[in-house]
Amino acid sequence: MRLPVRLDAVLIQAVIAAALSFAHLHDLASAAGQDGWKAWAYPVSVDLLLVAAWRRLRSEASKAAGWCWFVVALAASLGANVATAGLLDLDDVPAWLRILVAGWPAVAFLGGTLLAHTAPAAEPESAPAEPESAPAVQETAGPPAEPEPEKPQLPVPHVPAALITHARRLADDHHARTGSPIDPGTLRARLNVPAPLADAIAARL
Repeated sequence: MRLPVRLDAVLIQAVIAAALSFAHLHDLASAAGQDGWKAWAYPVSVDLLLVAAWRRLRSEASKAAGWCWFVVALAASLGANVATAGLLDLDDVPAWLRILVAGWPAVAFLGGTLLAHTAPAAEPESAPAEPESAPAVQETAGPPAEPEPEKPQLPVPHVPAALITHARRLADDHHARTGSPIDPGTLRARLNVPAPLADAIAARL
């Protein structure tokens, strides 16, 4: 005979652990003066806060709040398990524990509200695409302009290494003072050299 639902050992273990934790929370709340239906509501609030925090951790939103409230709910569950394991006299619960149990509903309400109603981070909006400009219409009036004759290239003058070193120091000093690279005109004036030589030095910087 095949069972309609496959039994999972991990799921069974989780159900047993949840039931034991549920009972411990109920016993602790009852011992702290929360009798009747209120004692049963305490473990429900702890478990729901754990579920809400776990859902936030599984989502794409910020996980800081999820981890914060998951640790708070887990501490409440573990604290009840330890307190009811014989380390605490449930017939004489200390005042500080009664205060913690009485204040837990407000903590659980705050955590559940923040986890459920905090909007996730908004996705960055993409800038609208700029419309493509229409191709420029070529003017056809008049005969086509004749190409200008190419200017003969002048030979590049030889630049001594010492002059390059001195020019580089001047360029660094100019950049430090003005924040912009030195131009050939300023370099020519500082070095007191002809324009072709200044251009050749600027090309080497």
